[in-house]
Amino acid sequence: MRYAVVTPVRNELSNLRRVSASLAGQSVRPACWVIVDTGSTDGTVDLARSLAGEHAWIEFLSQPTATSTKRGGPIVRAFETGATSLDGSADVIVKLDADVSFGSEYFERILNAFAADPRLGIVSGSAQELEEGVWRTRHNTGASVWGAARAYRAECLVDVRPLEEQMGWDGIDEVKARVRGWTTETLVDLPFRHHRAEGARDGSAWAAWAARGRASHFMGYRPWYLVARTLHHTRTEAAALGMIWGFVAAAATRQPTCSDKDVRRRLRSEQRLRNLKARRRQALGASGQ
Repeated sequence: MRYAVVTPVRNELSNLRRVSASLAGQSVRPACWVIVDTGSTDGTVDLARSLAGEHAWIEFLSQPTATSTKRGGPIVRAFETGATSLDGSADVIVKLDADVSFGSEYFERILNAFAADPRLGIVSGSAQELEEGVWRTRHNTGASVWGAARAYRAECLVDVRPLEEQMGWDGIDEVKARVRGWTTETLVDLPFRHHRAEGARDGSAWAAWAARGRASHFMGYRPWYLVARTLHHTRTEAAALGMIWGFVAAAATRQPTCSDKDVRRRLRSEQRLRNLKARRRQALGASGQ
């Protein structure tokens, strides 16, 4: 199988050097890596152009930044720009953030997973983040897939387009894939390192959690499930209460929700009370504490 990678970037100079080394060292190298800049001012563009000049399998594109956009929109548009530029020969298309790194067999194992299951539509490895000097695995629930390094079977990507230009897009596309008959999966024994904690660009932990709450409202979360999820996270971070604030604020101001009724219905079905115990065990890790 052949795979292509698209990386949206904005001021990712140091991260871009690291992820380029990870890709170059893969046992199965990508057929193409498209770097799409969305308005960098720190030398990212110069490095991306230099990489493209040195390697025939690397391409650089520049996408003007919109003057006003919803959070998540620039990333989605950059990914779409890069994916549309591909020649159509890739079996798998990867949306890869610049702030990650991974072992040399990472994408070989991703391709093997696709080859072993013809209904697998979206897959990622398992995210690790640095906590107190130790790389610790972050656990997700259900059939969730990490957004920082997610791979789409090309046919599945067609089925889930158009991607929502909104924070929460990388949850909506998973649910949409399952509605369309695909499966989604995180390979828990295939780690990648996420060098910037999720929400680090929000300025504060509260703001990051509030943004998650707004995204949960857009996706159509069950309110009680949102509360349960918040309480789970407050065990380790009090600022997670911001998720409830963001959700309530979005509801009170009548912010839009995902327009796909089938997606909202499927998501709520997956959040039924009978599934809560299993999801809690998943969120606590493979040990099922």
